[in-house]
Amino acid sequence: MSDTLQLLLQELDSKQAQIALHEQYYTGNQPLSYLSPEAKVALGTRFGRLSSNLPRLAVTSLAERLRVVGFTVGGTPAPELWQTWLRSDMDQLGGVAHREALALGRSYAIVWADRTGKARITVESARQVAALTDPGSRQIVAAVKRWESVTPAGLPDKAYAVLYLPDRIERYVSESTAAAAYKLQDTIDNPLGVVPVVQLRNTDRLLDDGTSEMADLIPLVDALNKTLADMLVGSEYYARPRRWATGIELVEDEHGHVENPFPEGDRMLISEAPESKFGQLADADLASYEAAVRVLTSQIMAVSALPAHYIGSLTAQPASADALRASEASLTARAEARQHVFGRAWEQAGRIALAVDTQRHPDEFDVRVQWADPSTRSLAQEADAVVKLFTAGLLPASAALARLGYSDDEIAAIRSARRAEALDGQAVDLGKLIA
Repeated sequence: MSDTLQLLLQELDSKQAQIALHEQYYTGNQPLSYLSPEAKVALGTRFGRLSSNLPRLAVTSLAERLRVVGFTVGGTPAPELWQTWLRSDMDQLGGVAHREALALGRSYAIVWADRTGKARITVESARQVAALTDPGSRQIVAAVKRWESVTPAGLPDKAYAVLYLPDRIERYVSESTAAAAYKLQDTIDNPLGVVPVVQLRNTDRLLDDGTSEMADLIPLVDALNKTLADMLVGSEYYARPRRWATGIELVEDEHGHVENPFPEGDRMLISEAPESKFGQLADADLASYEAAVRVLTSQIMAVSALPAHYIGSLTAQPASADALRASEASLTARAEARQHVFGRAWEQAGRIALAVDTQRHPDEFDVRVQWADPSTRSLAQEADAVVKLFTAGLLPASAALARLGYSDDEIAAIRSARRAEALDGQAVDLGKLIA
């Protein structure tokens, strides 16, 4: 086994604990924190899992604003590259890549030829893929994908690893997951000259390996879940206030333990002793928990850029449409920043895809990715803004249609239909002109 493969497998293993932690918070299966050992013993198994899954909301609300709508090569639209994107189902799987990168800090895409020789893009998880980058050029110089097969009984069977290098691709198989047990099976030449793996790294720093959007939310969400759990425990006492009784003779069991003469299920307390008195303690006040929840929620909103109406902080007076858009300004700006970060990876994937189809070097192509507007705007508002720009002569008709979300094929069909309508209006018969 090569030293490069061993190094990449060690890098992949070192990230598994962090990935598992982030996956727990994304799925809402994290354990309850800030709970004393005494409370855990007292609660036992009577307390179920409680999780306010705001981390997933922070990821999905950002990912749903990241939509690739097209590519350009050399400044002109690239329908052939868009067809590769659609053929690879990236119009659906592209959002998966963004969610994986936002949740786990990074995700990957592999570009290679399918059975017909055409380029195909696949989305990969950071749980299975790791890459090494050159510190000088910051380009990926080696990458590995590792996965395991299982028997029909669901038991681990074999482990597979594919090592991607600029000049070749090596396939390994192992009877176990031990790094030293991998044996080379075959080698495939890589005519591209670059590693066909791109990394979507969720970071705005130069040397960061990728940070999850949930990293800053983890302690705040733990505190929120603990506060909600305390509120539910307090509500139990509020629903069944603690009662007290005096002047009643107590009895002991055979072990000398004092027994409660009034079981919890009794709705009426009766005593023959004339000096007996009954009462109950004051109700539990849950207002303090509500205030704590509001403080923690405001901190979560500040860290995640989630607006109040996303997390259910409603007011008596509904906000106007302009106020809602203004509250989403920070989330929109964060989505635009992620477009710049992820766009570099998708542009590299586009260059590799064109190189696969044309048998040329990826550096020969100047690919740019086009994103949908991340802001929240209604169709009427968007149309009104585009019409004003078109009327003022700042946008041609084709660009105006593109701003409205129409694809290149739809724009071509619309222009053909308008041309035909104009000729019909002038009573021009194209058949006679051709004849």
